This record gives sequence, structure tokens and C-alpha cells, in this order.
Amino acid sequence: MNNFNKKPNSKKIFKKKPCFFCLEKLEYIDFKDVALIARFINSHGKILPSRVTGTCSRHQRLLSTSIKRARIMALIPFISERIRK
Repeated sequence: MNNFNKKPNSKKIFKKKPCFFCLEKLEYIDFKDVALIARFINSHGKILPSRVTGTCSRHQRLLSTSIKRARIMALIPFISERIRK
């Protein structure tokens, strides 16, 4: 029997990033803090998922509402300039 054709049954195990807001002990995410919010938006203007940023589910919900409020108040764009053209 040839064992070379079998694929190894090893899955990569990733360590989950700690939540930024839990580490900083932030209870409220202010929508006017554009520098903080911009860390959780990609170059196209989309909200990054929690598996990428490491935020917990509670803070991810607060973050998404603050990003949406900042978009409505025109503090951050809905989409990037490159896509608009």
C-alpha cells in the first residue's frame, strides 16, 4: 500500500485575537472618533468581520452601529473614492 497519496489530516488551529475594546475597557464606542472607527473598515469602506478584527460579538454590534451612525453623519464615506468613479 502506498501512503503517499493520503492527505494529512491536520487542520490549522488559529489563536483567536483578543477583543480590542475589552482590553481597553471601553464601554461605549463613539461614532465621532473617526480614527478608532477607521481601523475596523477596509479600503472599500466595508465593515471588517469579527473573525478578522478579533472583536467580541457584543463590541462588534456596538461597532457596526457606530460605523453606520458615522456614515449617516458624513464623517466617513459609504464607499471609497476609487469605486465611485
